[in-house]
Amino acid sequence: MTPIRIILADDHAVLRTGLAALLNARSDMTIIGEAADGVELLALLETERPDIILLDLTMPRLGGLEVLPLLRQRVPDTRILILTMHHDEGYLRQAFKSGVSGYVLKKAADVELIAAIQAVMRGDVYVHPSMTRALLEDMVPGMETTRVDEDNLWHTLSEREQEVLRLVALGHTSKEIADQLNLGVKTVDTYRARGMEKLEMRSRAALVRFALANGLLE
Repeated sequence: MTPIRIILADDHAVLRTGLAALLNARSDMTIIGEAADGVELLALLETERPDIILLDLTMPRLGGLEVLPLLRQRVPDTRILILTMHHDEGYLRQAFKSGVSGYVLKKAADVELIAAIQAVMRGDVYVHPSMTRALLEDMVPGMETTRVDEDNLWHTLSEREQEVLRLVALGHTSKEIADQLNLGVKTVDTYRARGMEKLEMRSRAALVRFALANGLLE
């Protein structure tokens, strides 16, 4: 039997090493490449055609949510399995909207990852059990959540506040945002706090839901 060909894309080298050891120990799976961010991942795909990409959502330079549309174009037949620390319905919905096949939390990777890989290779969808309700709400009549229609509040933000909050919703840290926008970290935090206050939001989860509902991440 030909082993399942897997690429690991995660900025934590120790995690990649551990996962590579776990998967390479099996006769039915093999790691054919590793990437620390989306840029390295796209470079790998110039020469490799994996069956599965294990993709972290938050990475420097080019994160998981940002690289997903490019992956759908470059390797449309490759299955994408999100491996993340984010137990967040907003990220989950955005990932599946972008065409992923599964969503596994890093804290459960040691017991769930093998089953998730096998499931998506069969053509099934795999979601961490504690997050299945979020997808059901999108599919089952009567369970859907109310769309957040606050577009008018978004336009009360300055252009810089909008830029910062979009990147926050995409999972970037203040340091990464500062590097991208050529700002100081404290300045980024100020824009973030000011923008969140104007939107009357207290958490990134609320911001992600708002951004998805209003098409601000597309």
